[in-house]
Amino acid sequence: MASDGEVQAILRPFNHRANEAEERLAKLEAALARNKGSSVIGQEELLTSLTELRAKMEKARLEQISEREKALKEQEKLAKENAKLQYRISHLVRALKEADEKLGLASS
Repeated sequence: MASDGEVQAILRPFNHRANEAEERLAKLEAALARNKGSSVIGQEELLTSLTELRAKMEKARLEQISEREKALKEQEKLAKENAKLQYRISHLVRALKEADEKLGLASS
């Protein structure tokens, strides 16, 4: 069963990429604010860069959500499988005890 720590480990690269993208976006927005009086061409380039960066951030965010959902589904699947195996173990242990008791009575 995947623990919360394992899920976090899976998501860590996506969080890192999202943080980097946010930092780049903040720098671009700051540059845009500084260059308010700049030429229209420079502003258009910055706006294009910002738009591209936002699209990349959204893609990374969606990937992160998808990976988290996959990890949670896998965790749920493993938890169900574990419960089934525990159930089988308890029945096997009970069957062994009953068999031991029968052998004990038969040998007495």
